[in-house]
Order: sequence, then structure tokens, then C-alpha cells
Amino acid sequence: MGPPFDDAPPQPSMKILLAYPYCLEDRIHVEDAGVVPMGVYFVGAVLRETGHEVTIANWSALRDRPEEVERALRAERPDVIGFSVLNANRWAALDIAESAKRIDPKVVTVFGGIGASTLWKHFLTHFPAVDFAVVGEGERSFAALIAWLASADARTEEPKGIPGIAFRRAGRPFCSEDAEPVRDLDALPDPSRHFTYRHLALTRGCPMKCSFCGSPRFWGSRVRFHSPQYFVDQMERLHRRGENFFFVSDDTFTLDKDRVVAVCREILRRKLSVSWAAISHVSMVDADILYWMRRAGCIQISYGVESGSPEIRRRLGKSISDEHIRSAFSLTVSHGILARAYFIYGCPGENWETIEETLSLIEAIRPLSAVFYILDLFPGTALYEDYRKRSGATDDIWLRRIEDVLYFEIDPSLSSEQVTAFGARLRSRYYERLPRYAESVELIDRKELYGPHAEFLSRLAMTFECGDYAGVDAIPDKERVAETLYRRALRYAKVPRAYLGLGILAQKRRDYDGSIEVLAEGLRRFPRDPQLGVCLAVSHMNTGDFPRALEILRPLEGHPEADSYIEACRRAVSERR
Repeated sequence: MGPPFDDAPPQPSMKILLAYPYCLEDRIHVEDAGVVPMGVYFVGAVLRETGHEVTIANWSALRDRPEEVERALRAERPDVIGFSVLNANRWAALDIAESAKRIDPKVVTVFGGIGASTLWKHFLTHFPAVDFAVVGEGERSFAALIAWLASADARTEEPKGIPGIAFRRAGRPFCSEDAEPVRDLDALPDPSRHFTYRHLALTRGCPMKCSFCGSPRFWGSRVRFHSPQYFVDQMERLHRRGENFFFVSDDTFTLDKDRVVAVCREILRRKLSVSWAAISHVSMVDADILYWMRRAGCIQISYGVESGSPEIRRRLGKSISDEHIRSAFSLTVSHGILARAYFIYGCPGENWETIEETLSLIEAIRPLSAVFYILDLFPGTALYEDYRKRSGATDDIWLRRIEDVLYFEIDPSLSSEQVTAFGARLRSRYYERLPRYAESVELIDRKELYGPHAEFLSRLAMTFECGDYAGVDAIPDKERVAETLYRRALRYAKVPRAYLGLGILAQKRRDYDGSIEVLAEGLRRFPRDPQLGVCLAVSHMNTGDFPRALEILRPLEGHPEADSYIEACRRAVSERR
């Protein structure tokens, strides 16, 4: 298992850059690939607490700006660069590693993450710019590798006795024995003491066996847990630095109901004003756990539904029933939590009948957010291994400059045109129906949830009015839906967002009197809300009442949203005088 992290012996300090490279292609959902994985922060914390200088670089948005990456490499001049590698960003990691070697031939490059864990032999065979790979969990293995690199032994010998690393032995790829997983996750140094981030995790591991997912192989099926105290300590420390929204990125956050409820109670006990989104499994939620999650600030739960066809779910290793799915979505939304559904199409056995089954299930569960993906084959998944066995393909397919292999490309019964049509049908029908799904939301009648219900409805309304859905032409009646939801929110509780949204909608209709009426009521209830004040002033400006607008804006002087309007009002008043 190795020594405790806080008992590591002192060692010469090294300058280490931990980098998260950009993906090869644009992302449909930027937030899914634009965030540095949590493991990078844990590795960074371990290295800092053993005396090394560590910088974390998020280069996920720099695909079209490689010169910025090169400038950073020249400025940092690290001794070691550790790359967090997924299949989608592996080519960027390889390109950056080559650039780093050109700038400083002595720099040591280390690949880690799920991409390196599944393709270490491929990288070390074909790409001289890769010196080492960390296979599996990285905290202990990478720290031990850095300790060896900092020692005199690194000049004359190969690393010995370090589990979980791969390198070249006599010019050929070699991997040491597997590293034992960290049993006590709370023994890991708390990365929030060193870095600021918005992703948290309560667990490592997943007991599910989805054939399209690499988690079972990377983490193993045995789930390990942080304590509620460790988890909420991170959240509180980050919250004190101004982070108010968190992504809880466990594969299945609700595996241990008692632990999750303890987390929620602790958030409430500490009076942390935070909101957060989580991922769960439709068979692992009930009314009690959802109640506590909502009270503690959970606003969204994502569920992997994958398909409306039970046969396709079976082929994907997704052991869930329609009953589980319906129950989870109904309960989640009823507690004022947005239920987000992930769907995969272009699967084994997919046809127009199975697409209709998916549409029927969507109609039954009425998700308020849905994400549709084409089935991919990734190294480390059961689907990929099955493909290799059947086709005789090797990992050399990844020498092509591609992110992934789409399943339909290896299935003669499917074509690109057909799968594209599947996706278009799913999205268009979902968007057509979405207003009805939003307006049909049924919320449980518990007075302590009236405030959260109002926040939920007003946030959903804002999504239609000026958020993600506002720019989707396929969604009909967006402003009508938003207004309905804002007014319904105010029946549960008075929230600034609902007044603001109704005021903006009235402004869009040039109903400035109506806008002034609703915004004035909102400002009376929330006199310190700058957005309500600015919006109300703008409505008065549109009616030509600049003195009244200026009167409303004066208390907001110095606020960035207010200053330009204050100057415009002063000019207008001065000109009239």
C-alpha cells in the first residue's frame, strides 16, 4: 500500500507542470471536456506536500492557439510535464510533448489518466516524446516516479520497485506491477488547500458494467468513499474563495444513501449557500435522498438512460428497467431538481423502431434536459475489446488522427446517413415537446421546499428566456413558457430572478409600463439587488423618464452594470436643463 502521504521522506524539489490538453474536435457540450479532471488536483496536492513546485495548466480551450501553449512552456521551463490524457485529447498531448522536447530536450514527459492507462504500450511504442506513463490511480505512482527522477539513481538506472508505471526497458515498452488502489481516500491530501476548482467527488469506482464505459476497468468495481467531513471540508474551503456552484462528478453519487444524507445535513449545518449538480443511477434514488439533496443545494441530476429499447440497454450492459427510469425522473423533478437524461443512439441493433421506443420513453419521463450522443468505441471498454476480438484490429488504429471510432462505422447494418437521421429525429421531436414538459412539472407540496421550488421554476424559465434553450430555433413558444414559469415561481416564493425575468420579457414586448410595475415590486422586496435596479432604470429610460432612472441608479454607482447607464442619464438630464 505504501507509506501514508504525510509521512513521505523529504526529497530534492522539482518543477512540475500538470497539463490538461485540448481535444481534437469541438465539443457539443463544452463543460463536459473543458474542466481539469479531479485526479490532476489530487496528484498536484501530493506533490506539493512532498516539497515540489507544481503548476496546473488547463489548455482545453487552446486548440487554435498553440503559440500560447509554447509560450507557457518557455516561461515555465518545468523539469517534468505530466499530461492528463483522454482519448479525445491524446493528439494534443503528443503534439505538446514534442514541442516541449524541442524547447528543452531534458524535460521529462509523463502521460497519465484513462487514456494513458489503456494505451501506454501504444504511446511508448510509437511516440519517442513520451518518456513514462502512469497506469491507474496516479497519486502514489507519480509521486514515487518524481522521487526517483529527483534522485541520483535516475542518471544511471531504470526505476525499480515503483508499481503502476510504464517505460521503455531495452527500447521496448514495459509496465511494472499494478499499483494497489488507495484504500483510505481521506488519507489523500486535500487539494482544496492548494488549488481552486469546481468539481468534487465522494467516491471512486463503479459497480455497474456498462459496456461503453471505461470506468470499471480504470477504477475497478469496488467502490471507495470519502467521509462526509472530507467532502464538505473541500466544498466549504472552495466556497470561502468564492465558488458557489459545484459539479459532483461521481459515476453514481447516491450509491450509499446514508453517506449522501450525511453530506447534505453537513452542508445545511454549516449554512453553505451553494448549488451543485450530480450524476446518479435511476435505481438508486428515492424520495428521502432527493429531499435532502434538494435542501442542500442540488439543482440537477444526470441519469444515463441510453435508450428506450430494453434490448439495446441490455446490449450496452445497462441493467435498468422502464419502471426505474420513470420513477427516478418523476421523483427528481417533483423535488425541484432538474432531471437530465443521457441518450446514446447508433447502437447495436438500432433501427427506426428502437428510435421510436426511445421517443416513447422520452414522452413518458419528460426530461427537462436531454443530451444525445452517437455510440463511440473507446479503449478500455468492453465494446472496444469485443470489436478487437471480432475484427482483429489492434491499437494501431489510434495512429490515425481521430478522437474515436463510432460504432456505426464497424456495423454494416448502419450507415452514416441513417445514424445522422436518427439523431435529427430524436432532437427535433424532443425540442418540439420540451415546452409541454416544462409546463407540466408537478412539485411536491412541502412548505420547506417552497423557496427551492421558486428557485427551480425561475431558473428553468431563464433557460428558455436567455439561457441554453433561448437560441434553439426548434423549441416553440419559448417566451410564453418562460413567462408561465416565472409567474408560477412567484406563487411559491418571491425570488429576484422571477421579477427580473418578467421585467425583461415585458421590455422585449416594449411594454415598459408593465415592466416598470413588476420590476418596481421586485425592487421593493429586494432593494439591494443591482440587476433589478438596473433593469427598472432601463425601463424608465425607455419611457423618457431619465430623472427617475437616475434616482434608481444612484445607489448603484460603482457597480459595473450601472455606471454606463448613470452617465447616459446624467447627460440626458443635463441636456434637458
